[in-house]
Amino acid sequence: MTGTTPGGRVLVAGSANVDFVVRAPHIPAPGETVLGGDLSVVPGGKGANQAVAAARAGGADTAMLVALGNDPSAGVLEESLTAAGIDLHLVRATRPTGAALITVSDGAENAITVAQGANGELAPEHLPPLDGVSWLLLQLETPLATVIAYARAARVAGVGVMLNAAPAQPLPAELLALIDVLVVNEEELVAIAGKQGSIAERIARTGVATTVVTLGERGCCAVDHGTLISQAAFSVAATDTTAAGDTFCGALGAALAGGTDLLGALRRAAAAAALSATRVGAQTSIPTADEVAAFLADAAEADARTLAAYCGISE
Repeated sequence: MTGTTPGGRVLVAGSANVDFVVRAPHIPAPGETVLGGDLSVVPGGKGANQAVAAARAGGADTAMLVALGNDPSAGVLEESLTAAGIDLHLVRATRPTGAALITVSDGAENAITVAQGANGELAPEHLPPLDGVSWLLLQLETPLATVIAYARAARVAGVGVMLNAAPAQPLPAELLALIDVLVVNEEELVAIAGKQGSIAERIARTGVATTVVTLGERGCCAVDHGTLISQAAFSVAATDTTAAGDTFCGALGAALAGGTDLLGALRRAAAAAALSATRVGAQTSIPTADEVAAFLADAAEADARTLAAYCGISE
């Protein structure tokens, strides 16, 4: 299932965190202290970022199931999500709102530590009715048993399921069998399919009919029901890659919900991610659909042949 009714609704069920971000010359090594810049406190979390990307960059009718604490951080996230036009299904948790400690280097790389907090209280019974939902977007910053339960409910309801398998961890076959589109980076692909073979060969071992591997500044490659395809990255001057992957996932889900085929959806997602990498922050870096369209009008892509060779896709 890689396309559905145009204008379809996206439901994101996942995490929301307040990000505490410091820019530094480089990512600290174990035991090292690095002097950085001023602290920024901004809304983030994989689920919330992807919901904002689906609504803002993808222009999709978007809802989010999210667990937040009863603390000031919750207000930061509620305000950001509602400002993006997202309908909230809010679970008020007993634990504090999730948080992430993020260091961003001068080279635009990042290191992230997440305190799960309220996200850990999201439970199977919290899933709202799926009437009118075309695609359900999931991540792994909430309990795995809850993710499996949501994917199973979506499968029964005939709703497409996209899983961004992050943070990296091995996944049970039970979950993989319920997924329509799996999105991973290289580290996450290793956790699921091992290190042996080319990227293309490992994609074929995930057990998911449509699997997308994001490759940072190179672009992405995918297998769609046995067909290997690739989308080269767009050339930009990156300043902060913190939410680039989440922007990609949200924009991809929105495009699929709108009836775009996988190749076209990958192109839109790659463009949205490239734009987000030129801006600082998580949700604050996500572009609008109009900005993505304008960017695509004259954007320059990296060499597709180099990407195909890197993935192990023969011409």
